[in-house]
Amino acid sequence: MKMTICNPQKGRYETLDITIDKTNTTWFDDGLNSDEIYTMTDIDIGLLIQEAGYSNPVLFYGLTRAKIDYNPQAAKTLLNNIHSVAEDAYFFFCLQDN
Repeated sequence: MKMTICNPQKGRYETLDITIDKTNTTWFDDGLNSDEIYTMTDIDIGLLIQEAGYSNPVLFYGLTRAKIDYNPQAAKTLLNNIHSVAEDAYFFFCLQDN
């Protein structure tokens, strides 16, 4: 399926053709708030992490679910690090929706 993702390394949104299924995606759907991790999806070039709510998934090159031990807290830390850097970085626009 076509999905719009936030690519902070390129500083823009991109539309990628992504397969999401039980073999490459972990869902966390137990009483989620809008800032909690909803999915982590392995794709060819890295890891997509999406928070609950209406935010776009964020791409992290070179990572996989296994590299962060399938841990939603580790995924949240990655997103928080992007948010803290984003205050002065050129890719801030990607994260304004989150």
